[in-house]
Amino acid sequence: MVKLNLKAIEERVAPLGGRESYDREFIFSLLLAYGKPQGNVTRLRNGSLNVAHDPSTEVAQKNVVYFKETTGDPLAVIDELKTSPLVVRYNTRFVIVTDYTELLAIDTKTGENLMIPIRDIDQHFTFFLPWAGMEKAQYVAEAHADVKAAERMGKLFDELLAANPGMFDMTHGRHALNVFFTRLLFCFFAEDTGIFEEGGFTNAVGSHTQPDGSDVAEFLTEVFKALDTEGAGEKPVHLALFPYVNGRLFTMRPEHVVPQFTKKARDLLIESGTLIWRDINPDIFGSMFQAIVTPGKRSDLGQHYTSVPNILKTIEPLFLDDLKEQLDAGFDSVKKLEALLERISAIKVFDPACGSGNFLIIAYKELRRLEHAILERLFEIDPKHQVLYAESRISIEHFYGLEIDDFAVEVAILSLWIAKHQMNAEFKEKFNLSIPLIPLKETGQIQAGNATRVNWNSLCPNDGTEEIYLIGNPPYKGGKSQNKEMKEDYPFVFGNRPYSKDLDYIALWFVKGADYIEGTRAELAFVTTNSVSQGEHVGLMFPMIFAKGIEIGYAYTSFKWENNAKRNAGVTVAVINLRMERFGEKYIFTDGLQIEAKNINGYLADAPTIWLRRQMKARSLGLPQMALGSVPKDDGFLVLEPRDKVELLSVVPQAAKFIKRYGGSAEFINDRERYCLWIRPEDAELAAQVPEISRRFQHVSEFRAASTSPNTIALANRPFRFWHVAYKPTESIVVPRVSSERREYIPMGYLDSGYVINDQAYAIYDAEPWLFALLTSAMHMAWTRAVGGRMKTDFRYSNTIVYNNFPVPPLPDSVKERLTVAALRVLDVREYHCERTLAELYDPDLMPADLRQAHAEVDALVDSIYSKRGYETEEQRLSDLFVMYEEMTATESAKGSKKK
Repeated sequence: MVKLNLKAIEERVAPLGGRESYDREFIFSLLLAYGKPQGNVTRLRNGSLNVAHDPSTEVAQKNVVYFKETTGDPLAVIDELKTSPLVVRYNTRFVIVTDYTELLAIDTKTGENLMIPIRDIDQHFTFFLPWAGMEKAQYVAEAHADVKAAERMGKLFDELLAANPGMFDMTHGRHALNVFFTRLLFCFFAEDTGIFEEGGFTNAVGSHTQPDGSDVAEFLTEVFKALDTEGAGEKPVHLALFPYVNGRLFTMRPEHVVPQFTKKARDLLIESGTLIWRDINPDIFGSMFQAIVTPGKRSDLGQHYTSVPNILKTIEPLFLDDLKEQLDAGFDSVKKLEALLERISAIKVFDPACGSGNFLIIAYKELRRLEHAILERLFEIDPKHQVLYAESRISIEHFYGLEIDDFAVEVAILSLWIAKHQMNAEFKEKFNLSIPLIPLKETGQIQAGNATRVNWNSLCPNDGTEEIYLIGNPPYKGGKSQNKEMKEDYPFVFGNRPYSKDLDYIALWFVKGADYIEGTRAELAFVTTNSVSQGEHVGLMFPMIFAKGIEIGYAYTSFKWENNAKRNAGVTVAVINLRMERFGEKYIFTDGLQIEAKNINGYLADAPTIWLRRQMKARSLGLPQMALGSVPKDDGFLVLEPRDKVELLSVVPQAAKFIKRYGGSAEFINDRERYCLWIRPEDAELAAQVPEISRRFQHVSEFRAASTSPNTIALANRPFRFWHVAYKPTESIVVPRVSSERREYIPMGYLDSGYVINDQAYAIYDAEPWLFALLTSAMHMAWTRAVGGRMKTDFRYSNTIVYNNFPVPPLPDSVKERLTVAALRVLDVREYHCERTLAELYDPDLMPADLRQAHAEVDALVDSIYSKRGYETEEQRLSDLFVMYEEMTATESAKGSKKK
């Protein structure tokens, strides 16, 4: 398949728009425009690759498209086609129906739809970008409706808190209010989906309570009792329309007090009830609603909801893709289809950090949809099966969850019920068979508890023989940002095993998950902070996991965690699957590509299983020392802002000999002027004769003398010098410690001897230009991204981890000369654009073409040093680098053994 950029695709689709007439050739031209191979399209055109049910009017290719031309109503045709067993069987990405006047399309992965005149196809070319490997960030356009509903409920929540002062202040009372809101949510959904009479709940409140709200609490208490009463004859006539629900939702306990209402609260209740709830997305709304009732979380409404495409990154490669392949393989065999039904009915899904249940809900829905496709095919083969399979075999009891927030547990259970009802509605639509939701027979397996301290086997027993999948998005916090309770969880997971306090909090789920699946068929796939597979963390967590005979079966490398909430979370995450070692494919998913791997190591690279440790000097021969910049420890009195420098020199011009340019990452990248007093010991007495410099020395001396560090106190009588001196009066390469992850290259620099680099950057003194080329190459950036740490999501460079472990092959002088020429070209282009800062020059949206070309030449040259075949992906670079690293460390070990 041809790799195309956005502009190229736009240009290739443009000729398809605005035509006077269209025919069957349209679909083939469209596929070619997105880079689909000519050979495949030719085979599709002549029928050898076409898997459609009716090749005369349909064109279908597995995983790609199901296209149908019609003379009827396109809307009716696509509505029927989107859930057909063939579409499910072939995992079709886009379903397209057209009468060659109108075009309708559905993206089956995101649920997004397109309805346009076919002649406007060029204006909507971005809809089919996944064909070119460009995935859409968002999933459903109607997600904001869920936010709107949650916000309405939030206003009601606030009003009831204000109307009941003191009643819900304590934890126990707040739980009662939370339970009350889960009941309201169920009632709103039930009256809009046929569980209750349409509008029955909201109309009853409006008809049977006073406008001032004074008797609403009493009436709602009666309604809830009616919903928990099995016999219709035991209910008052005006409450007879409320059926028996069961499932513990409306069980009345002494602590479940209904709050008192005001007129405003009653109005808000009725206003919320008038919203359309039938299409509510329980996977989204649970997270939204949890934020509404959790103190301090209102501003983050929906921010940390995991979107459906991201959830699918866990469940599709984990088990769903395999199940669909089994459906495809057994499509014409009743025996195989029945065996697949048996298999999926026994699958257990466990989320040990389930929140409000969105992972479980999506997994449940996907299994139900697969079940529907199987049944539809069985009924096609032999209609008698419709009697044998009159209800779903996918039980909510097979969906397990652990969550520390007891309210989230209630929301998760409720959301699963809502999801079940929605899938029952799809079942009825397909097979004209009703599966009533109530009375609720399944209460679910979701429990409140601290997952780090609860025995997971006590909730979801794993005897080693069952098909169990652990999924979810456990919480993550770095070692320095964990609260006291989080730190106290570690001993419960590790017991007598040693562990580092620098482990991220999510490591507890990975380690406990590894304990749970060890020696069994169970597997896990977690959405995780990508930092667990970067820097030192790899060596802290993965050795204890791999020692159990566990491997990474697949992984999604770093990607932005985006969703359809009102505010997206700017978090970079990965997805990591763990399973027992076995023969079988392993895959790395990156930049829209699925790459088969021989072995996936803790850095999520196709490379040997190794982990890097801190090294105090470079392992590769010929690399000079990279040191942390100079540290003043001066309370700011050895550092000068531009105005300080001007004022000082205006009084004492000869003080210029004591001043040098000064800075770290921020100053260098953004070209901010700062200076420092840099005074040699032999000049200290002379410098102290300048009153302003003497005043600064006095402050430095007092600041250091007040320190609790003996090393700092010892320098109180030498206030003219920095606490740590790394500076040398030579040319140097400056390497920022922190740089934006958006940049393709860390903006390193080549500085003259008049610049003092501080401890927010690293310095290589006496550096030759060839080293600058090596460090600014795509090869070194791939290594940095893989093994370096992160500051939030930005690159955090480390000399001991990144630079000192960087594998470099022997470089003859001829190669160094070529590298020097390439390095000087980059520096020359930068100088040409000297009016712009490095932050601007290395912004990927603003990077000048000549600078990009200069870097491309460096990349090609450095790549040729490492491989004669060239590289197409960063993963290929990493694979070679890790192999080189393994060989380098093995050679070191061998030399060490000989010395002994």
